[in-house]
Amino acid sequence: MNHFDVTYHPSPTLTRSLLVLIGAGVLAWALGLVFAPERAWASLMLVSFWLVSMGLAGSLFVGLQYACGAGWAVAFRRVPEAMVAALPVGAAGLILVFLIHPDLYPWMAQHGESTGFQALWLQRSFFLLRAIVYFALWLGFSAYLVRNSRRQDEDGSLSHTRRNIGASLAYMFVFALTYWLASVDWIMSLEPEWTSTIFGIYNFSGMFVAGLAAIILLVLWLKRSAPLCDFVNDEHLHDLGKLLFAFSTFWMYIFFSQYMLIWYANMTEESVYYILRQQGVLGVLFIVNVVLNWGVPFLILLSSAAKRTPAVLASMAVLILIGRWLDLYLMILPPVTHGRAAFPWIETGMMLGAMGLFGVAFLAWFRRAPQTPVRDPMLAQSLGYHN
Repeated sequence: MNHFDVTYHPSPTLTRSLLVLIGAGVLAWALGLVFAPERAWASLMLVSFWLVSMGLAGSLFVGLQYACGAGWAVAFRRVPEAMVAALPVGAAGLILVFLIHPDLYPWMAQHGESTGFQALWLQRSFFLLRAIVYFALWLGFSAYLVRNSRRQDEDGSLSHTRRNIGASLAYMFVFALTYWLASVDWIMSLEPEWTSTIFGIYNFSGMFVAGLAAIILLVLWLKRSAPLCDFVNDEHLHDLGKLLFAFSTFWMYIFFSQYMLIWYANMTEESVYYILRQQGVLGVLFIVNVVLNWGVPFLILLSSAAKRTPAVLASMAVLILIGRWLDLYLMILPPVTHGRAAFPWIETGMMLGAMGLFGVAFLAWFRRAPQTPVRDPMLAQSLGYHN
Protein backbone atom coordinates (compact mmCIF):
# COMPACT_ATOMS: atom_id res chain seq x y z
CA MET A 1 0.00 0.00 0.00
CA ASN A 2 2.93 2.35 0.50
CA HIS A 3 3.35 2.84 -3.25
CA PHE A 4 0.06 4.75 -3.22
CA ASP A 5 1.11 6.95 -0.32
CA VAL A 6 2.48 9.79 -2.42
CA THR A 7 1.55 13.40 -2.94
CA TYR A 8 0.71 15.05 -6.22
CA HIS A 9 3.04 17.54 -7.94
CA PRO A 10 1.46 19.66 -10.69
CA SER A 11 3.40 20.24 -13.87
CA PRO A 12 4.98 23.66 -14.54
CA THR A 13 2.78 24.01 -17.63
CA LEU A 14 -0.38 23.61 -15.57
CA THR A 15 0.83 26.11 -13.00
CA ARG A 16 1.68 28.67 -15.68
CA SER A 17 -1.71 28.20 -17.32
CA LEU A 18 -3.50 28.89 -14.05
CA LEU A 19 -1.39 31.99 -13.47
CA VAL A 20 -2.31 33.24 -16.94
CA LEU A 21 -6.00 32.83 -16.10
CA ILE A 22 -5.49 34.78 -12.87
CA GLY A 23 -3.71 37.51 -14.81
CA ALA A 24 -6.63 37.71 -17.27
CA GLY A 25 -9.03 38.09 -14.37
CA VAL A 26 -7.01 40.84 -12.71
CA LEU A 27 -6.71 42.68 -16.02
CA ALA A 28 -10.47 42.42 -16.66
CA TRP A 29 -11.21 43.79 -13.18
CA ALA A 30 -8.72 46.65 -13.56
CA LEU A 31 -10.18 47.67 -16.93
CA GLY A 32 -13.65 47.29 -15.51
CA LEU A 33 -12.87 49.67 -12.66
CA VAL A 34 -11.91 52.27 -15.29
CA PHE A 35 -14.73 51.82 -17.81
CA ALA A 36 -17.61 50.28 -15.80
CA PRO A 37 -16.87 50.38 -12.07
CA GLU A 38 -20.29 49.20 -10.89
CA ARG A 39 -20.11 46.13 -13.10
CA ALA A 40 -16.55 45.48 -11.96
CA TRP A 41 -17.53 45.46 -8.28
CA ALA A 42 -20.64 43.38 -8.96
CA SER A 43 -18.48 40.93 -10.91
CA LEU A 44 -16.04 40.71 -8.02
CA MET A 45 -18.95 39.81 -5.78
CA LEU A 46 -20.13 37.23 -8.31
CA VAL A 47 -16.81 35.41 -8.62
CA SER A 48 -16.13 35.65 -4.88
CA PHE A 49 -19.52 34.14 -4.08
CA TRP A 50 -18.79 31.43 -6.66
CA LEU A 51 -15.47 30.63 -4.97
CA VAL A 52 -17.12 30.53 -1.54
CA SER A 53 -19.80 28.23 -2.92
CA MET A 54 -17.21 25.88 -4.45
CA GLY A 55 -15.40 25.65 -1.13
CA LEU A 56 -18.63 25.02 0.75
CA ALA A 57 -19.73 22.40 -1.77
CA GLY A 58 -16.50 20.53 -1.09
CA SER A 59 -16.82 20.61 2.69
CA LEU A 60 -20.54 19.78 2.50
CA PHE A 61 -19.84 16.75 0.31
CA VAL A 62 -17.23 15.51 2.79
CA GLY A 63 -19.54 16.20 5.72
CA LEU A 64 -22.42 14.32 4.10
CA GLN A 65 -20.22 11.26 3.59
CA TYR A 66 -19.27 11.19 7.26
CA ALA A 67 -22.77 11.99 8.52
CA CYS A 68 -24.32 9.21 6.42
CA GLY A 69 -21.59 6.68 7.11
CA ALA A 70 -21.00 6.36 3.36
CA GLY A 71 -17.82 4.76 2.09
CA TRP A 72 -18.25 4.84 -1.67
CA ALA A 73 -16.57 8.25 -2.08
CA VAL A 74 -13.55 7.57 0.16
CA ALA A 75 -11.40 6.84 -2.90
CA PHE A 76 -11.61 10.46 -4.09
CA ARG A 77 -12.34 12.24 -0.80
CA ARG A 78 -9.17 14.28 -1.15
CA VAL A 79 -10.77 16.09 -4.11
CA PRO A 80 -13.68 17.74 -2.24
CA GLU A 81 -11.36 18.27 0.73
CA ALA A 82 -8.98 20.29 -1.44
CA MET A 83 -11.88 22.28 -2.88
CA VAL A 84 -12.29 23.80 0.59
CA ALA A 85 -9.20 25.90 -0.19
CA ALA A 86 -11.38 28.14 -2.36
CA LEU A 87 -13.43 29.20 0.68
CA PRO A 88 -10.98 31.70 2.27
CA VAL A 89 -10.10 33.11 -1.17
CA GLY A 90 -13.74 33.85 -1.93
CA ALA A 91 -14.31 35.17 1.58
CA ALA A 92 -11.51 37.72 1.08
CA GLY A 93 -13.13 38.95 -2.13
CA LEU A 94 -16.55 39.34 -0.53
CA ILE A 95 -15.15 41.20 2.47
CA LEU A 96 -13.36 43.55 0.05
CA VAL A 97 -16.69 44.33 -1.62
CA PHE A 98 -18.54 44.81 1.68
CA LEU A 99 -15.90 47.16 3.09
CA ILE A 100 -14.79 49.17 0.06
CA HIS A 101 -17.87 49.30 -2.16
CA PRO A 102 -20.99 48.89 0.02
CA ASP A 103 -22.91 51.12 -2.43
CA LEU A 104 -23.58 47.96 -4.39
CA TYR A 105 -26.44 47.52 -1.92
CA PRO A 106 -29.01 50.31 -2.32
CA TRP A 107 -30.28 49.97 1.24
CA MET A 108 -26.90 51.06 2.61
CA ALA A 109 -27.45 54.51 1.09
CA GLN A 110 -31.17 54.68 1.86
CA HIS A 111 -31.14 55.28 5.59
CA GLY A 112 -34.56 55.36 7.18
CA GLU A 113 -36.48 54.02 4.16
CA SER A 114 -36.75 50.48 5.53
CA THR A 115 -39.14 49.78 8.36
CA GLY A 116 -39.84 47.03 10.85
CA PHE A 117 -37.70 43.92 10.88
CA GLN A 118 -36.07 44.80 7.54
CA ALA A 119 -34.74 48.04 9.03
CA LEU A 120 -33.25 46.07 11.93
CA TRP A 121 -31.78 43.36 9.72
CA LEU A 122 -30.35 45.63 7.03
CA GLN A 123 -27.90 47.63 9.10
CA ARG A 124 -24.35 47.75 7.83
CA SER A 125 -22.71 46.87 11.16
CA PHE A 126 -25.09 43.95 11.71
CA PHE A 127 -24.62 42.89 8.08
CA LEU A 128 -20.83 42.78 8.48
CA LEU A 129 -21.07 41.01 11.82
CA ARG A 130 -23.24 38.28 10.31
CA ALA A 131 -20.78 37.85 7.42
CA ILE A 132 -17.91 37.39 9.88
CA VAL A 133 -19.93 34.79 11.81
CA TYR A 134 -20.78 32.90 8.61
CA PHE A 135 -17.16 32.79 7.48
CA ALA A 136 -15.89 31.81 10.93
CA LEU A 137 -18.33 28.89 11.18
CA TRP A 138 -17.69 27.67 7.64
CA LEU A 139 -13.92 27.91 7.90
CA GLY A 140 -13.90 26.36 11.36
CA PHE A 141 -15.99 23.32 10.48
CA SER A 142 -14.31 22.82 7.10
CA ALA A 143 -10.79 23.00 8.55
CA TYR A 144 -11.75 20.60 11.35
CA LEU A 145 -13.16 18.00 8.95
CA VAL A 146 -10.15 18.16 6.63
CA ARG A 147 -7.64 18.11 9.49
CA ASN A 148 -9.14 15.00 11.09
CA SER A 149 -9.34 13.24 7.75
CA ARG A 150 -5.68 13.87 7.03
CA ARG A 151 -4.52 13.01 10.53
CA GLN A 152 -5.90 9.54 9.94
CA ASP A 153 -3.17 9.08 7.34
CA GLU A 154 -0.61 9.53 10.11
CA ASP A 155 -1.86 7.01 12.68
CA GLY A 156 -4.83 5.19 11.12
CA SER A 157 -6.93 5.84 14.23
CA LEU A 158 -10.71 5.52 13.99
CA SER A 159 -11.06 8.30 16.56
CA HIS A 160 -10.63 10.84 13.76
CA THR A 161 -13.57 9.31 11.89
CA ARG A 162 -15.74 9.38 15.01
CA ARG A 163 -14.90 13.05 15.59
CA ASN A 164 -15.76 13.88 12.01
CA ILE A 165 -19.08 12.08 12.21
CA GLY A 166 -20.14 14.20 15.20
CA ALA A 167 -18.80 17.40 13.65
CA SER A 168 -20.52 16.64 10.33
CA LEU A 169 -23.90 16.19 11.97
CA ALA A 170 -23.54 19.60 13.61
CA TYR A 171 -22.22 21.12 10.39
CA MET A 172 -25.30 20.05 8.44
CA PHE A 173 -27.51 22.13 10.72
CA VAL A 174 -25.13 25.10 10.83
CA PHE A 175 -24.63 25.08 7.07
CA ALA A 176 -28.35 24.95 6.29
CA LEU A 177 -29.06 28.00 8.42
CA THR A 178 -26.03 30.11 7.55
CA TYR A 179 -25.98 29.52 3.79
CA TRP A 180 -29.67 30.37 3.58
CA LEU A 181 -29.09 33.61 5.49
CA ALA A 182 -25.94 34.44 3.54
CA SER A 183 -27.80 34.05 0.23
CA VAL A 184 -30.47 36.43 1.48
CA ASP A 185 -27.93 38.92 2.86
CA TRP A 186 -25.50 39.02 -0.04
CA ILE A 187 -27.67 38.45 -3.12
CA MET A 188 -31.35 38.95 -2.38
CA SER A 189 -30.73 42.23 -0.56
CA LEU A 190 -29.35 43.69 -3.81
CA GLU A 191 -33.07 44.23 -4.44
CA PRO A 192 -34.44 44.87 -0.93
CA GLU A 193 -37.96 45.49 -2.19
CA TRP A 194 -38.16 41.86 -3.42
CA THR A 195 -38.34 38.80 -1.17
CA SER A 196 -38.61 35.06 -1.65
CA THR A 197 -38.75 32.50 1.15
CA ILE A 198 -37.36 29.85 -1.18
CA PHE A 199 -34.35 31.87 -2.31
CA GLY A 200 -31.89 30.21 0.10
CA ILE A 201 -32.89 26.71 -1.04
CA TYR A 202 -32.62 27.84 -4.65
CA ASN A 203 -29.05 29.01 -4.07
CA PHE A 204 -28.19 25.79 -2.25
CA SER A 205 -29.42 23.69 -5.16
CA GLY A 206 -27.31 25.69 -7.62
CA MET A 207 -24.29 25.63 -5.33
CA PHE A 208 -24.38 21.87 -4.75
CA VAL A 209 -24.99 20.80 -8.34
CA ALA A 210 -22.12 23.06 -9.47
CA GLY A 211 -19.95 21.59 -6.72
CA LEU A 212 -20.74 18.08 -7.94
CA ALA A 213 -19.85 19.16 -11.48
CA ALA A 214 -16.48 20.47 -10.24
CA ILE A 215 -15.81 17.24 -8.32
CA ILE A 216 -16.59 15.20 -11.44
CA LEU A 217 -14.22 17.21 -13.63
CA LEU A 218 -11.42 17.08 -11.07
CA VAL A 219 -11.87 13.33 -10.47
CA LEU A 220 -11.85 12.61 -14.21
CA TRP A 221 -8.74 14.76 -14.69
CA LEU A 222 -6.88 13.15 -11.77
CA LYS A 223 -7.94 9.68 -12.87
CA ARG A 224 -6.59 10.32 -16.34
CA SER A 225 -3.37 11.97 -15.18
CA ALA A 226 -2.55 9.07 -12.82
CA PRO A 227 -3.15 10.16 -9.19
CA LEU A 228 -6.54 8.42 -8.87
CA CYS A 229 -6.33 5.87 -11.68
CA ASP A 230 -5.86 2.96 -9.22
CA PHE A 231 -8.86 3.92 -7.10
CA VAL A 232 -11.64 5.49 -9.17
CA ASN A 233 -13.67 3.15 -11.38
CA ASP A 234 -16.83 3.19 -13.46
CA GLU A 235 -19.01 2.65 -10.39
CA HIS A 236 -17.72 5.87 -8.84
CA LEU A 237 -18.43 7.75 -12.05
CA HIS A 238 -21.91 6.24 -12.23
CA ASP A 239 -22.70 7.33 -8.68
CA LEU A 240 -21.40 10.84 -9.33
CA GLY A 241 -23.42 10.98 -12.54
CA LYS A 242 -26.57 9.98 -10.68
CA LEU A 243 -26.01 12.70 -8.11
CA LEU A 244 -25.42 15.26 -10.85
CA PHE A 245 -28.62 14.19 -12.59
CA ALA A 246 -30.63 14.25 -9.34
CA PHE A 247 -29.48 17.66 -8.11
CA SER A 248 -29.80 19.22 -11.56
CA THR A 249 -33.44 18.13 -11.48
CA PHE A 250 -33.75 19.39 -7.90
CA TRP A 251 -32.45 22.79 -9.06
CA MET A 252 -35.11 22.86 -11.77
CA TYR A 253 -37.80 21.91 -9.26
CA ILE A 254 -36.88 24.80 -6.97
CA PHE A 255 -36.50 27.18 -9.93
CA PHE A 256 -39.96 26.28 -11.18
CA SER A 257 -41.50 26.43 -7.70
CA GLN A 258 -40.27 29.97 -7.15
CA TYR A 259 -41.15 31.15 -10.66
CA MET A 260 -44.58 29.51 -10.77
CA LEU A 261 -45.73 30.91 -7.43
CA ILE A 262 -44.63 34.44 -8.32
CA TRP A 263 -46.18 34.19 -11.80
CA TYR A 264 -49.44 32.84 -10.36
CA ALA A 265 -49.72 35.52 -7.66
CA ASN A 266 -48.91 38.27 -10.20
CA MET A 267 -48.11 40.76 -7.45
CA THR A 268 -46.08 43.78 -8.57
CA GLU A 269 -43.62 43.65 -5.67
CA GLU A 270 -42.81 40.02 -6.49
CA SER A 271 -43.09 39.85 -10.29
CA VAL A 272 -40.73 42.82 -10.79
CA TYR A 273 -37.80 40.45 -10.17
CA TYR A 274 -38.64 38.32 -13.20
CA ILE A 275 -39.86 41.19 -15.37
CA LEU A 276 -36.40 42.76 -15.11
CA ARG A 277 -34.78 39.48 -16.19
CA GLN A 278 -37.09 38.69 -19.10
CA GLN A 279 -36.51 41.77 -21.21
CA GLY A 280 -34.42 41.74 -24.40
CA VAL A 281 -31.15 39.81 -24.26
CA LEU A 282 -31.68 38.99 -20.59
CA GLY A 283 -34.85 37.16 -21.57
CA VAL A 284 -32.83 34.92 -23.90
CA LEU A 285 -30.25 34.29 -21.17
CA PHE A 286 -33.11 33.46 -18.81
CA ILE A 287 -34.09 30.54 -21.08
CA VAL A 288 -30.47 29.53 -21.69
CA ASN A 289 -30.02 29.32 -17.92
CA VAL A 290 -32.67 26.59 -17.71
CA VAL A 291 -31.28 24.75 -20.72
CA LEU A 292 -27.73 24.65 -19.33
CA ASN A 293 -28.56 23.82 -15.73
CA TRP A 294 -31.26 21.25 -16.42
CA GLY A 295 -32.54 20.79 -19.97
CA VAL A 296 -29.51 19.26 -21.68
CA PRO A 297 -28.10 17.44 -18.59
CA PHE A 298 -31.51 15.87 -17.93
CA LEU A 299 -31.87 14.48 -21.44
CA ILE A 300 -28.28 13.26 -21.73
CA LEU A 301 -27.87 11.79 -18.24
CA LEU A 302 -31.09 9.77 -18.41
CA SER A 303 -28.97 7.02 -19.90
CA SER A 304 -27.01 4.84 -17.49
CA ALA A 305 -24.27 4.46 -20.10
CA ALA A 306 -23.84 8.23 -20.28
CA LYS A 307 -23.11 8.38 -16.56
CA ARG A 308 -20.29 5.88 -17.06
CA THR A 309 -18.78 7.59 -20.09
CA PRO A 310 -16.09 10.08 -19.00
CA ALA A 311 -16.39 12.33 -22.06
CA VAL A 312 -20.18 12.63 -21.74
CA LEU A 313 -20.06 13.11 -17.98
CA ALA A 314 -17.36 15.76 -18.31
CA SER A 315 -19.29 17.68 -20.98
CA MET A 316 -22.42 17.76 -18.79
CA ALA A 317 -20.34 18.95 -15.84
CA VAL A 318 -18.90 21.78 -17.94
CA LEU A 319 -22.39 22.80 -19.08
CA ILE A 320 -23.63 22.95 -15.51
CA LEU A 321 -20.65 25.01 -14.37
CA ILE A 322 -21.31 27.50 -17.17
CA GLY A 323 -24.96 27.44 -16.18
CA ARG A 324 -24.07 28.21 -12.56
CA TRP A 325 -22.06 31.24 -13.67
CA LEU A 326 -24.98 32.40 -15.80
CA ASP A 327 -27.42 31.80 -12.94
CA LEU A 328 -25.34 33.99 -10.62
CA TYR A 329 -24.97 36.58 -13.38
CA LEU A 330 -28.76 36.82 -13.69
CA MET A 331 -29.14 37.12 -9.94
CA ILE A 332 -26.47 39.77 -9.35
CA LEU A 333 -25.90 41.92 -12.46
CA PRO A 334 -29.41 43.04 -13.61
CA PRO A 335 -30.17 45.18 -10.51
CA VAL A 336 -26.72 46.78 -10.81
CA THR A 337 -27.00 47.51 -14.54
CA HIS A 338 -30.75 48.23 -14.27
CA GLY A 339 -31.52 45.54 -16.82
CA ARG A 340 -29.20 46.92 -19.50
CA ALA A 341 -27.43 44.05 -21.23
CA ALA A 342 -23.88 44.42 -22.51
CA PHE A 343 -21.26 42.00 -23.74
CA PRO A 344 -20.01 40.43 -20.48
CA TRP A 345 -16.29 40.90 -21.11
CA ILE A 346 -15.69 42.01 -17.52
CA GLU A 347 -17.68 39.14 -16.03
CA THR A 348 -16.16 36.56 -18.38
CA GLY A 349 -12.59 37.73 -17.79
CA MET A 350 -13.04 37.77 -14.04
CA MET A 351 -14.63 34.31 -14.11
CA LEU A 352 -11.55 33.00 -15.91
CA GLY A 353 -9.47 34.59 -13.16
CA ALA A 354 -11.63 32.94 -10.51
CA MET A 355 -11.11 29.57 -12.20
CA GLY A 356 -7.37 30.17 -12.07
CA LEU A 357 -7.53 31.07 -8.38
CA PHE A 358 -9.62 28.00 -7.70
CA GLY A 359 -7.10 25.81 -9.51
CA VAL A 360 -4.12 27.24 -7.64
CA ALA A 361 -5.87 26.96 -4.26
CA PHE A 362 -7.04 23.42 -5.03
CA LEU A 363 -3.59 22.20 -6.03
CA ALA A 364 -1.97 23.86 -3.01
CA TRP A 365 -4.19 21.81 -0.69
CA PHE A 366 -4.33 18.63 -2.76
CA ARG A 367 -0.56 18.25 -2.86
CA ARG A 368 -0.22 18.52 0.93
CA ALA A 369 -1.57 15.05 1.64
CA PRO A 370 -1.63 11.59 0.04
CA GLN A 371 -3.90 11.64 -2.97
CA THR A 372 -6.21 9.07 -1.38
CA PRO A 373 -6.94 8.45 2.34
CA VAL A 374 -5.04 5.16 2.23
CA ARG A 375 -5.43 4.43 5.97
CA ASP A 376 -9.17 4.83 6.05
CA PRO A 377 -10.62 1.37 6.89
CA MET A 378 -13.44 1.79 4.38
CA LEU A 379 -10.97 2.24 1.55
CA ALA A 380 -8.85 -0.71 2.66
CA GLN A 381 -11.89 -2.97 2.92
CA SER A 382 -13.35 -1.93 -0.44
CA LEU A 383 -10.04 -2.46 -2.27
CA GLY A 384 -9.01 -5.62 -0.41
CA TYR A 385 -5.94 -4.07 1.23
CA HIS A 386 -4.88 -4.87 4.77
CA ASN A 387 -2.59 -2.99 7.10
